[in-house]
Amino acid sequence: MSEPAVTPLLSFEKLSSLTIAKLIAFGQQFLLPHSDSAKLDTEILLCFVMNKSASFLLTWPEHKLTPQQSQQFSALIQRRAQGEPIAYIVKIREFWSLPLQVSPATLIPRPDTEVLVELVLSHHQDQIIRCLDLGTGTGAIALALASEHPQWQIEAVDYSYEAVALAKRNADNLNLTQVNIYQSDWFSQVSGEKCFDVIVSNPPYIDENDHHLNEGDVQFEPKTALVALDNGLADIKIIARQALKFLKLGGFLYIEHGFEQSHAVQAILTDLAYSEIQTIKDYSDNDRVTWACYSI
Repeated sequence: MSEPAVTPLLSFEKLSSLTIAKLIAFGQQFLLPHSDSAKLDTEILLCFVMNKSASFLLTWPEHKLTPQQSQQFSALIQRRAQGEPIAYIVKIREFWSLPLQVSPATLIPRPDTEVLVELVLSHHQDQIIRCLDLGTGTGAIALALASEHPQWQIEAVDYSYEAVALAKRNADNLNLTQVNIYQSDWFSQVSGEKCFDVIVSNPPYIDENDHHLNEGDVQFEPKTALVALDNGLADIKIIARQALKFLKLGGFLYIEHGFEQSHAVQAILTDLAYSEIQTIKDYSDNDRVTWACYSI
């Protein structure tokens, strides 16, 4: 991947002489050519190196970093200027108001995936259900659902052993250990005796030739969690077909997909005789989640 040119940074000795207010202004200017959230990124990094909340920045604008904190801030802001995602730098991303550990072994949870969580909750609010999350990554979807409905029986799987370990740590940290998280290549390790009311997935759906793979945060994320063959539809086809063996009659499948894939995903579900097929939009008004019912 190509690295953007980075403006020379002040020495950490110089940085340690600046107040918080001046550091925010400096960091915003420094990151502006490399980030569309330059000020927020700077504030996140400052909170991280000081181990303080965002309110500290407002309350103590004249505070200064220690030399050690300045050195750490200098190193981290240069990593951000090279394009590394802020979530990988601070190793935390909030999803559904839950602080989730992240790593380069998983995708970074996106706000638009919360649309899927909202949809499942709205459809099954008054039910006690068994749910399976395929390709759980950080555990974001499964843990968000579990945080709202501790009584739901939720299983979460991922092909990556590193992702499984990370999702388990997140479950432990959030005291959501009722979620059963384990390694599986889609349904390969899911017991054939189990039937689920709901199956959810945010699978790989980006075409291998998509130019977006070389842009922004995506260029740092694991390609195995992003890219699928067959114009990005290969894994969606596998999930839709195999889910029929694991869904209860009247159960629902929810799939997150690319903003231009809704018609293709609907066609896949139609060919497999799913019913009640619908697509909803994300917060940017793009088609994002398609859901359907398994019925005879």
